[in-house]
Amino acid sequence: MALALLFFIPSTKAHALSTADFLGSLSYSEADQFQAWKAARRAYQAQLDQYWAAVDQKRAERKRKRSQKVPFAASDYVMSFPPKYTGPSLSADLAAKYDRFLAAQRQSDPTQPKELATVPDYLAAAKSVYNFVPERVSEKEFKVRYAREAVALGLSKEQVVRVYALETGGVGTYDMQSGIHPTNKNGKAISSALGYAQLLDANSVNELARSGPIFISRITQKLRDPRNTPERTALLKHKLAVLKKMYANVKHQPFEWTVQQAYAKTREGMGIHALNIDGDIGPMLQAMKLKTLQDVAAKNGRYALSGAELELMNLAGPVTGLEMMVAPGSNAPTTNFFSRRAYYVNKMVIGLTGAQLQAELDRRMTFAINKPGSVEFAAAFDSIAVQGAER
Repeated sequence: MALALLFFIPSTKAHALSTADFLGSLSYSEADQFQAWKAARRAYQAQLDQYWAAVDQKRAERKRKRSQKVPFAASDYVMSFPPKYTGPSLSADLAAKYDRFLAAQRQSDPTQPKELATVPDYLAAAKSVYNFVPERVSEKEFKVRYAREAVALGLSKEQVVRVYALETGGVGTYDMQSGIHPTNKNGKAISSALGYAQLLDANSVNELARSGPIFISRITQKLRDPRNTPERTALLKHKLAVLKKMYANVKHQPFEWTVQQAYAKTREGMGIHALNIDGDIGPMLQAMKLKTLQDVAAKNGRYALSGAELELMNLAGPVTGLEMMVAPGSNAPTTNFFSRRAYYVNKMVIGLTGAQLQAELDRRMTFAINKPGSVEFAAAFDSIAVQGAER
């Protein structure tokens, strides 16, 4: 008779716990149930692998067509959604046992991936590599500065506030990280995305490489303001020196997305991501990300973007977002536009077509547009408009 293990204590040996260890803890009937479930899950996993291989193949073919400026057809997409699991399930008690085993297995396996970096990690990297500590300002002040930068770049109140409403639920803070609640700090990071526009770490590297001279010029202008106190002048001089060092670092890297993704995971790249939190640099960095999306759309003949369209490009990537706005991409399942992991992490994209996702984004924006943070952000744009009218 097998002994039922209620708790699994990670082994002190070098090897991790295996499924055989779990099976040894079960009764005969439980083992039979588990093995039947496991076999069904393996068969289902093979179906999923086949589905996603087809998606990847179609995506590669579209990439080739895009480079040759060949229009897409419906046959360039997988027009079905992933298969659903229809096999047996575990009983509640056995499922709970297996969950405990998996938790113990993760603890016993030294090869398990580390958790994602969080804001304290980015701040620590900025301090150690660049001797940089972002200047914190109030949420209201950050929104005013963001609005000022956005208006100067030709972005509208409707675009920016609706993106904010969607990305943060209308309550987000400028140091908010995806997966972590902005006020009570509960949750677990699900990506590196930070701030009102939820820039990924690679986005920060990309925008600095693209627009570094503009950021440096803007800080230089602020440095020359005759109203600056000696303390403000010293702080801006330090920020300028930091920006120049960061920009020099990223310019040594090839301007390729995969390279920037890898660089963003280094200590130097993590320090750059902390710029999103700074009261002077953060607003211009985040606004520039949205401006870049708008520029890509204009180059592709789309000169006016709604908030939902801008967010679609922000969420899926600029070119992919544009692809999802028109047929046949708008009629294709969203699996065609996201990696396998991203599809399941971004819960709101599951089971939707491109057009349905855009409609869902707009619905969520409308719901969150009256939340306190969104209202405060809209007021910031209104104050900028009043200031402009009075000049």
